[in-house]
Amino acid sequence: MSRPLRTFSGFPPGRVALTPLPDLLFTDLVPFVDDLAELKITLLALWLLAHKRGQVAPWLTEAELLRQPAVRAALGAEGIEQRLRLALSRAVERGTLLCAEVEGERRYFANSERGRKAVEALRQGHTLAQIDLDERPNIYTLYEENIGPLTALIAEELREAEATYAPEWIEEAFREAVRMNKRNWKYVHAILRNRAGGRR
Repeated sequence: MSRPLRTFSGFPPGRVALTPLPDLLFTDLVPFVDDLAELKITLLALWLLAHKRGQVAPWLTEAELLRQPAVRAALGAEGIEQRLRLALSRAVERGTLLCAEVEGERRYFANSERGRKAVEALRQGHTLAQIDLDERPNIYTLYEENIGPLTALIAEELREAEATYAPEWIEEAFREAVRMNKRNWKYVHAILRNRAGGRR
């Protein structure tokens, strides 16, 4: 006998936190993942990694994932450790996640430039603090780190700004907003418009 379908009540009105994910996830990965547990763990791991702060290259462990209610709900209680390990192994084999062992503990990274540099450094015996990423934070990261959670409306405005202004301008505008204790997008956007000579 099949279990009753658990329904979703829909996204609530107003401010809803967002997680920025690359389009390639939906075009080049999701259509080809043929294991449901792998797909669930991939999406949950990327979600958790996207919301980690203060790390040169964010990473997860199996223990962290097992503590997440969403992971337990996704995989079920029975044999969860083995099912999680298998799902992570499949995600690593596919190339979505990367794994490095540190002091007997497996650490999982997103297969991004930041993640690849972190794993390579760890395999060479370096610490993450020694990694030279030479990578600019994107506008969504700057917003979340300096202002707050993303919403759908703000995300659209950020997308337009990122396509309009130079990355160094955007970074400088956020820094100026923080320095002036004006931590809001309206102030940051005003700085960018003023620098561009009021063209927008």
